[in-house]
Amino acid sequence: MYAKDILIDGYGRIQEEVHATVEGLGPDHLNARPSHDANSIAWLVWHLTRVQDDHVADAFELDQVWLSQDWDKRFGLGLPRHDTGYGHSSTKVGKVRVDSADLLTGYYDAVHEQTLGALRQLTAKDLERVVDDNWDPPVTLGVRLVSVLSDDLQHIGQAAYVRGLVQSTHS
Repeated sequence: MYAKDILIDGYGRIQEEVHATVEGLGPDHLNARPSHDANSIAWLVWHLTRVQDDHVADAFELDQVWLSQDWDKRFGLGLPRHDTGYGHSSTKVGKVRVDSADLLTGYYDAVHEQTLGALRQLTAKDLERVVDDNWDPPVTLGVRLVSVLSDDLQHIGQAAYVRGLVQSTHS
């Protein structure tokens, strides 16, 4: 098995979990926050998708799906266009609200397709290319892709946990 096949499988698992986590939920559950400073399912899924979109697009010199396919307008969050959610205050987390799970999965699926397209073209040598020299050691494409994969899996796990909390208290 090639490294790119492992990455494709890993990113496919994120997509499966995004769909499983938001399936059947309405706006009340998607936007509910277990406490004032907690993240909602909507914020967690939006954020993990924004991070994947931003980081993969940057690493492969692609346009962000968020901007090129007008997802920023579809969401209408009132946040800066390039915002990914890093460092969001409780107030900013509260701005990320959706009317349906379809909006979240639609955006995730569009980002996933762009990610898969980039991953399918990978060679082993590509994974060694430095994509961020602001770190010591510099970040390679392989490290960046694993970092995004790890971050996204953590956030979708959090979202699944929030789903359980919200469903048990809002039933």
